[in-house]
Amino acid sequence: MYDLIIIGGGPAGIAAGIYAVRYGLDTYLLERTAIGGQIASSPEVENYPGFSSINGMELMNTFKAHAESMDVPIENRGVTKVRTEGKKKIVSTDDNADLEAKAVIIATGAKPRKLGIPGEDTYYGRGVSYCATCDAPFYKGRDVIVVGGGNTAVSDALILSNVVNKVYLVHRRNELRAAKILEDRAHSRDNIEFLWDTVLEEIKGDNFVESTVIKDVNSDKKKEIPIDGVFIYIGIDPNTGLVDVEKDESGFIITNEFMETSINGIFAAGDCRKSPLWQVITAASDGAVAAAKAYEYIRNNYDQ
Repeated sequence: MYDLIIIGGGPAGIAAGIYAVRYGLDTYLLERTAIGGQIASSPEVENYPGFSSINGMELMNTFKAHAESMDVPIENRGVTKVRTEGKKKIVSTDDNADLEAKAVIIATGAKPRKLGIPGEDTYYGRGVSYCATCDAPFYKGRDVIVVGGGNTAVSDALILSNVVNKVYLVHRRNELRAAKILEDRAHSRDNIEFLWDTVLEEIKGDNFVESTVIKDVNSDKKKEIPIDGVFIYIGIDPNTGLVDVEKDESGFIITNEFMETSINGIFAAGDCRKSPLWQVITAASDGAVAAAKAYEYIRNNYDQ
């Protein structure tokens, strides 16, 4: 039986692993895909202390290197379910194994939220994307639409503007939610056009995206725009289906200030939990707190 199993290899999970090992806990960190989480796809991080500007993947590589220097055991392995049997926690993996632990930290992060409109799923990977860093080069000299008004939407609109012919930034309100520094940069780009009070209604095409239908939310007037790519940034949905603890209406895990969930011995950290702010700095903090409280839980509930 492990002392602690951490599920997720983003900022929260890595920070939790570093702190857990420092506490002397027999720790095991599982990550289904690649270390880094959502931030790894960010082209530039400007708000993490100590780095005035750094590529997201580079930042997470520093996290990973730190964890490896501390001998945090990390394995590329997915988890399908977490359940409780008495005091112990059972972590079921996608290779049909059951691992036992005294405590578990859920740090599974989140994924991009979908619009749920016609054509979105049909043309995913054929003109519909959720990551400009990944796909911008495919749209060199073409016209694209970015949907959203937050930091990610505006940041990726800026990335695209360096490559494409034209960026339409579609936002359902008449002002952005993004940081002012990003908004100012976007307004300074001649090839970014803002479509205020507008929503995307449909994505059309043949083998690839060819046009989109947009609607003015005030007049309900619809218009079809020829387009080559659609980039969607309207929020995130948490990856929390593997555990039955208290969650909010959107599926984010509800914790107290100590990262404790509704089940003793199960903690949550990072983008998968309900939080006023989802950032690398808050995820790392969550992970540190979760590891500290997991250590206290183990010390108080198991013979040492």
